[in-house]
Amino acid sequence: MIILVGMRLAQVVSASGVSEQAFSDWYGDIAARSAVEDVENTGLTVFPTLSVPMGGEYEGMGTAYTAGARDVSFLEANPAASSDLRFTELALFHNNLIADTSLEGLGYTTRIEDFGLGVGGKFVHVPFTEYDDFGLQQGSARYIEAIVAGNLSYNFFNSFYFNGVSAGANLKTAYRSIPETIAEGQSAAAIMVDLGLLSRFNVLKFYPSRDRNFAVGTVVRNLGPNVRGEPLPTQWTSGIAYSPLRPVLIGLDLTVSFTPFSPLPSERVGYAVGTAVTVTDCFTIRSGFQLKGGNPRVTLGGSVGIQDMTVTINYTLDMTTQLTAFDRFSLQAGFSLGDRGRGEQQDQIRTLYLDALQAFADGNLEETIDLTEQVLELDPRFQPASETLQMAQRMQSLQEQMESIRTGDGALPDTSGEASAE
Repeated sequence: MIILVGMRLAQVVSASGVSEQAFSDWYGDIAARSAVEDVENTGLTVFPTLSVPMGGEYEGMGTAYTAGARDVSFLEANPAASSDLRFTELALFHNNLIADTSLEGLGYTTRIEDFGLGVGGKFVHVPFTEYDDFGLQQGSARYIEAIVAGNLSYNFFNSFYFNGVSAGANLKTAYRSIPETIAEGQSAAAIMVDLGLLSRFNVLKFYPSRDRNFAVGTVVRNLGPNVRGEPLPTQWTSGIAYSPLRPVLIGLDLTVSFTPFSPLPSERVGYAVGTAVTVTDCFTIRSGFQLKGGNPRVTLGGSVGIQDMTVTINYTLDMTTQLTAFDRFSLQAGFSLGDRGRGEQQDQIRTLYLDALQAFADGNLEETIDLTEQVLELDPRFQPASETLQMAQRMQSLQEQMESIRTGDGALPDTSGEASAE
């Protein structure tokens, strides 16, 4: 359905008289304002697929997702996010890059308490066809580039009042296959890591919610040895994410490229900004802008949720875009596979704790103590229950002392020393 909407939008644009030349002029104006003609040192690294997003919310927000990562597309944004995700997720990706070249991807992630893990991969294939002077096909070959990643992360210091600091890593392998008919001896493999940190907390929050509204993150991507003397596209990205309102997420990233194992110069600093607005529980729209190297990119997309499935489609306008074909459209089909019972447990904890507060307000300290102890058995880090339990225990102890004094079983405080002193 979303693909049909995208096709219909293209037809409307065409029918409205907006020409490809008009779009070209508009994009050229963006490029001029971005001063891309002054950019140097681009295209000096290997495995360009590493810099092409698979899709999803990561691409929809213009890749400004280092701090805001909240779905399976975190695999490309920040490896620390898997230990903070709400649901187990599986996603399939398809990205039409240009002409008959496309990128396919797969991602899976799950969380066990404070421990997160995931796996993902993507590959791109570029067909080459040889024709003779009479237009007859003589042969064909494909350039293939594939990336596979495994993810681990852990959330340290997590509690009710502090969301903790997540640290994570991706171990990635890459392989490119270049047919000998195209270039001899150019197939190669690489190994690299991503290292990331992420923390969420509340800043200037004006609405009630258990979710933190501000996040900071940093990640080093594609850190690894050279491949046939050429450097990997190693980057250090830091970002923030802020939700000024419950349905709005704004992200901002700053990226510094470097070549730690090569004397070759690196690209200039790049940046990305993006936003996501949840219109309804099942519909979200996104947009983003990224400037990296000499290719400014503008992205517009959205998601539609149908029960446990979410379909996300993005359109990116950049130097590879052709309005005469459906290039630079990406499609993600994501499936929520549950939360391993965390939501049900939180509902149980919430009910028990509210009952404990009611019992405390009614002066029933024994019931308060019993209910808060049940809460702490389910979640020892639920600090409000621990605080209520301690308060109830102190009041119960004080009542027992007062009752003991009233019945004469307890001794009154000794004040004879004070009388002698006077």
